[in-house]
Amino acid sequence: MTPTTREDCLRRDAADPLAAFRAEFALPENVIYLDGNSLGALPAATPGRVAEVVEREWGRGLIASWNDAGWWDKPRTLGAKLAPLVGAAPDEVVVGDGTSANLFKALVAALRLNPGRRAVVGESTNFPTDLYVTQGAAELMDVVERRVDPDNRAALAAALAAGDVAAVVLSHVDYRTGALRDMAEINRLARANGVLTVWDLCHSVGAVPVELAATGADFAVGCTYKYLNGGPGGPAFTYVAHRHQAAARQPLTGWHGHARPFDFAAEYVPAEGASRFLSGSQSLIAAAALESALDLWARVDLGRLRAKSLALTELFLELTERAGFASVTPRAAARRGSQVSLRHPEGYAIVQALIKRGVVGDFRAPDIMRFGFAPLYLRYVDVYDAAAALADVVRTGEWRDPAFARRRQVT
Repeated sequence: MTPTTREDCLRRDAADPLAAFRAEFALPENVIYLDGNSLGALPAATPGRVAEVVEREWGRGLIASWNDAGWWDKPRTLGAKLAPLVGAAPDEVVVGDGTSANLFKALVAALRLNPGRRAVVGESTNFPTDLYVTQGAAELMDVVERRVDPDNRAALAAALAAGDVAAVVLSHVDYRTGALRDMAEINRLARANGVLTVWDLCHSVGAVPVELAATGADFAVGCTYKYLNGGPGGPAFTYVAHRHQAAARQPLTGWHGHARPFDFAAEYVPAEGASRFLSGSQSLIAAAALESALDLWARVDLGRLRAKSLALTELFLELTERAGFASVTPRAAARRGSQVSLRHPEGYAIVQALIKRGVVGDFRAPDIMRFGFAPLYLRYVDVYDAAAALADVVRTGEWRDPAFARRRQVT
């Protein structure tokens, strides 16, 4: 195969059907941003939308904006806007709280729906918050927690077939390696064994196709500040399949999840549908930032997004393998999310040296350099230049500067 050149990348950029979206983001000059899998770039329209909420809706509308500006219904209206991105119906998704709280609520609800079973299965190397929340929910519900490698199909099948498993908690895309799990097959396997699924979509929503309803998922949660560009600390979302909405009972029964909150009744009565998974008041300023991003996403062809994502990651794999780097990201397109993870014993220092050059990736202990590819604003030439910079940092030993070895709080 003829090696890809920088000129090839420029030609691909000129023909890219998603190229116009790049102008809709406020991107710093001389920065190649490969960290959209941790914090997405700022949509250009977001500051104006946030200012409108602060200055007009809050500043002039004051308390009337709970009605006049639709503040009270934001968790549902935003859920309806987000639903197409995860293959759900508008009334199956609500937006609010954070991923950890939403995962706790969804998992406890799943365990309550399967009361005769006393175990929950999680993945052994999942993102820590998923592990910690699962531990806490298992302790609260007095169930046994078991962990398995979900990429070992035989081990996962055996774990789900144990007969006492109520629910399984899995990430759709592995946060370390970028491996994409077969949601349809795992949902089928779980369903065949009477196990309810709880999916973490943090590293897949806005990056890869997600079909929750079509594949038979039971519950799902995810954040909005990564590929969806909802802003730092942006609200998370919860998916509850229609078939579970009438019976599901979540543990954080706040008044926003009440059937008639302004009756101010002393006893809790859950709202209809996914709204019962709401708890308390949400940040309307954060909601404004997310709404601006979701309005942009409503114009995105998800098929084209996935095609470009695979092309970008394939290009980076080609270029970095040519330079001698070892990838832990699956080579097969069907098993790959929208990131590439490279292994190097000095990964932290190398990433810091790259950031100094304006190529922003991140590091995950013990030795993973992660590079996330957001197709709406990344160009093929960016990928080429980033790979060249990475190879040069290692070739020249630039990373050996002691300044690059000093660990900061956020890696």
